Parts: sequence; structure tokens; C-alpha cells
Amino acid sequence: MAARTKSAKDRPSYRCTECGWTTAKWLGRCPECQAWGTVEEFGGAPAVRTTAAGRVSTAALPIGQVDSRQATARSTGVSELDRVLGGGLVPGAVVLLAGEPGVGKSTLLLDVAAKAASEDHRTLYVTAEESASQVRMRADRIRAIDDHLYLAAETDLSAVLGHLDAVKPSLLVLDSVQTVASPEIDGAPGGMAQVREVAGALIRASKERGMATLLVGHVTKDGAIAGPRLLEHLVDVVLSFEGDRHARLRLVRGVKNRYGATDEVGCFELHDEGITGLADPSGLFLTRRDVAVPGTCLTVTLEGKRPLVAEVQALTVDSQIPSPRRTTSGLETSRVSMMLAVLEQRGRISALGKRDIYSATVGGVKLTEPAADLAIALALASAASDTPLPKNLVAIGEVGLAGEVRRVTGVQRRLAEAHRLGFTHALVPTDPGRVPSGMKVTEVADMGDALRVLPRRSRQEAPQPRQEDSARR
Repeated sequence: MAARTKSAKDRPSYRCTECGWTTAKWLGRCPECQAWGTVEEFGGAPAVRTTAAGRVSTAALPIGQVDSRQATARSTGVSELDRVLGGGLVPGAVVLLAGEPGVGKSTLLLDVAAKAASEDHRTLYVTAEESASQVRMRADRIRAIDDHLYLAAETDLSAVLGHLDAVKPSLLVLDSVQTVASPEIDGAPGGMAQVREVAGALIRASKERGMATLLVGHVTKDGAIAGPRLLEHLVDVVLSFEGDRHARLRLVRGVKNRYGATDEVGCFELHDEGITGLADPSGLFLTRRDVAVPGTCLTVTLEGKRPLVAEVQALTVDSQIPSPRRTTSGLETSRVSMMLAVLEQRGRISALGKRDIYSATVGGVKLTEPAADLAIALALASAASDTPLPKNLVAIGEVGLAGEVRRVTGVQRRLAEAHRLGFTHALVPTDPGRVPSGMKVTEVADMGDALRVLPRRSRQEAPQPRQEDSARR
């Protein structure tokens, strides 16, 4: 009987591939990270150990006596990145910057490494994906050359730690954490065990040396950060680098920040000479014209705390197929479909159902918040009637299925930004609060009130052929 009993060492053990949580029995869902199907068998059951009390490294102090000057942020030299970080890099902080391939992560961090380097603060840039000569070529192109910026190409964790002892930097940039491996850990680079070991070793080195660390992270096809979810819990700051590869605009969003708020957004422009911060990015999202064009409407969106003026464009043409096309770019297809239904049912515009409709934003900006509903609806109505909206008009508000225009957050900040850029007329929901002096603000309660900015003709019918076209026919 005793021979058939398995010892604790022989029993299988199970571990979550997402967060690393271990258990002695299999579960369909990890109770730590709530992920399904990630608990797998990996070896013998963990031995139960008891940790005895030991010597403390530093004595506990009343919180009022703790020196907070050690957590003072130092500027990176890039103002837009400082905005997202909450003022700059804190000594000992570990920052994870994740984004899709080709979005500009390496270019941005190489520029930061060069600007942050000085005689008193050395910077070490470790590349594990490129050769040192490739990084040097990029540095020449973006003018990121500094005598106090050190460059090394390593994929071994022990070699990276050796460079830290030799250079003694104040800032470490590692590109990327998924391509560095430790020889002491089994598994390929980028695996759960390797990423956890590499991140843990660098975090310990950063805290012991008071060295800020910037880690580049990969993302999956779904946009999530690759590797175990534990990586996001270990680091101090998680930043997301977003942008369309075919557009110039890049956005850095704060996902997690132990030293500041996560509602700030940094705007950058990617060009042939590198990447530069945009203190006033609204110009990228507008088309400057002398004459108003049908099917265009301006709105003010909030990216974090930052208001940005963006342009919505719409185009309607006669459909040549039984099922008309509905194409969007930079807008949510579901929101555009809702606005089409509201215009047809509540606005009595019947010219939209049988026409091909194309809607887009300018400059690659993505409008996802409901505050852009009113601008989308007015752009569609303007395109359907072939009548331009008044110049210098912005529209702000959420539109419900009953046709009502609802309030949105930050109306005063949005109006102040529009007024600063020279816009003189705004359509907003009722009770907008204090408005800028010299700006005409019209409160609208529903789509009927909003559509009054268009001429009364052609609200219910499609535009008639022009006289020149009739003469030609």
C-alpha cells in the first residue's frame, strides 16, 4: 500500500503561463489573473517551506521622516514623454514601452538616450535585436550622437549586467526585453521564465543602483503586451506607443504609472529625420481651405487631458450595387451606422439608405469617444444635401438613438481649445457652462436643432443634378 503512494516530489504541479501562479492541481481558470486555459503541468509539486524572520536591511521609519527627494523626477529631454511620465524619469524606475513593429519605439528611445546623456549622467543603450552598426546609422540619421551615450549589442543577461558594472549608467535602455535570455534559465528568449528572470534581474539592478531603466516590449496580434502578465505588474510604468504606420502621428499613452497620472497623452510626429514631439498637434488633423466643402465637420476630442481639434469627412455617392457600401477610416463603424439610422429616422433624411457612404478622419487620428457623434452626424447630413456647414464651426456632443444630444465631459476645455485655434461658432449640448468670450455657442437639445445649421432645402431629399450637368446630357 505504501509503495503505491506517490510522494509530494513525484506529484505533478501546474503553473499559469500568463502570470506564473502555481498550484498542486489543474484548474481551467487561473484564480490569480482570471485567464482561461493557461494552467499547464510543468513538474513536481512545489515543496512547502517556512521562512523564518531575518535581519532587516533598513529600519522602518515614520512616513513623515522618509526622504522623498530620492523620488524626484529628472527630465528625459523630450517634453512630450515627460508629460506622460509625470515630469520625467525617477531614479530607480523601470518603464516598459510597448508597441507594434515599425511604430518607432527604437527611434524614440534612442533620441531619449542621447538627450538624457550628460557628463554626470551616463546612458547605456543595449540592443538585442540589431547590430551596433545599425543603431549607429540610425543615430546619425536622427542626430542622436553624444560622448556620454554608450552602445552595446548583447543578448545575454549576464553580459548586460557586466556592462552595468563597467559603464555605471544613470539610464539604461534595453531593446528589447523579449530578446534577452539568461543562461541559467531553461527556455528560449521571450518565454515566460526567461522574460520573468530578465525583468527581475534588471529591476533589482535598477533599485540597487538608483538607475532608471527603459524596456522595449513587443505586442501580440491583439495589441496586448507579449510575455507573461506578471511583467506589467513588476515594472513601475507601462506606456503604450500607438500609431498608424502610414500616418505621421504617434501617441504615447500611460497605462500604468506609479509616479503620476495615467490620463496624459504624448503626441509625436515621425519623419525621415527621426521623431519629434508635437506640443500643438491639432494642425495634423485639419485641412486648411479658403472655401467650405460639403461633408466636412470639425470636433474637439479629448486624448487624456489634452483637447485636440479633429476633422470628420463624409462622402455619399449613388450606389451601383444592391447593398450600398459603408466604409470608415479612423471612426468606429458601429457609431457611423448608428448616426445614419438616427439621421434617417429622427432627422428625416431619406437620401442615405440607398447611397454608398464613405467617412474618415484627417491625419490618422482615431475618434472613438461619443463626443464626436454630433460632428459625424452633421458631416453625413452635409454630404447628403451637398451643402457645406458654416466656416469656423465645431460640433461637440453625444447623440442618442432617440435623437437627443447628450452632455459630454470637458466641454469647457474643448471650447477653449477651439477658441484658441480661431473657431468662432460651436454646437454643444445644453448647459455647457462657462464659454470663451467672443465665441458664439449654440445649445442644441436634439438632432432637429442641430440640423438647422444646414439650409432648409435638401434635408429630406438627395441633391438634384446641377444645371451644367443637365445641359450636357
